[in-house]
Amino acid sequence: MPKQSFFVTGALGCIGAWVVRNLVHEGMDVTVFDLGTDPHRLRLILTADELAHVRFVAGDVTDLNLIERSMTEAETTHIVHLAGLQVPFCKADPSLGARVNVVGTVNIFEAAKRVGVKHLSYASSIAVYGLSEEYPETVLSHDATPKPRSHYGVYKQANEGTARVYWLDDDISSIGLRPYIVYGPGRDQGMTSLPTKAMMAAALGKPYHIPFGGRSAYQYTDDVAKVFIQAARADFQGADVFNLRGSVVRMTEIVSAIEAAEPNLSGQITFDDKPLPFPEDMDDSSLVDVLGRLPYTPLTYGVAETISIFKQALEDGRLSSDALK
Repeated sequence: MPKQSFFVTGALGCIGAWVVRNLVHEGMDVTVFDLGTDPHRLRLILTADELAHVRFVAGDVTDLNLIERSMTEAETTHIVHLAGLQVPFCKADPSLGARVNVVGTVNIFEAAKRVGVKHLSYASSIAVYGLSEEYPETVLSHDATPKPRSHYGVYKQANEGTARVYWLDDDISSIGLRPYIVYGPGRDQGMTSLPTKAMMAAALGKPYHIPFGGRSAYQYTDDVAKVFIQAARADFQGADVFNLRGSVVRMTEIVSAIEAAEPNLSGQITFDDKPLPFPEDMDDSSLVDVLGRLPYTPLTYGVAETISIFKQALEDGRLSSDALK
């Protein structure tokens, strides 16, 4: 097999950290390109020896020349683009959000073209869709009409358009993925991180309240990372974007899985049964048609493994109890 060298942007985030973990475990060459300098999520799931195999480049995705130079130096063959500012940050500073999320994505595609990488995977989001009541179908198809209601969602829709134009103009193929509620170690920002924080509370033996409920699609972060890697390696011609489905469950099932892992907390993980505004179920059959069988961790196992990783990290000092705040 020809040498594979992965260039991962936003790798200090949750999904990015798990992408790096999987690649390191495969023995791949990995270059992390991230503006941040704190690898605490990587330390949560990688040993110091494993982390030593990762090459770090401190860089901003708004800097095209640095991206191109870094890809060249890394002899990049595969790209997983995850860098971006999340919903609250885009709302607080839309101009910065547009530079990072939109211009940054243009720069990744442009750099890929310049260094000769002809295919990549990148993160879109469920946020390209509108409210659940705007879609008559029970299960949302991957080609449902985008109706974003946030700056973040608009930026993600723009990125999907950018990917399509780079295919039409430059033959750069791509697969974009739209996660919904990603859970697991390292998921610690935004409203949809709260089920994971409930799992951290369980590891600490503390009660926790989740201020939403309803039925939604949950994806274990290790599975999501593996799909991004699959998508980056895919022999795919075109530019398309696909939903990730995972486990479509009610919050009662999340709580039950937490209590099954930590029976002493029975009744102490609570929630408001108010659903999130997005469509609750996604069709991922088109993604299966492209990639084949997708990695899938059953909910009860994913929740139990998350709590176990948190407990071990708390025990050996890689995670502070203050992380719950």
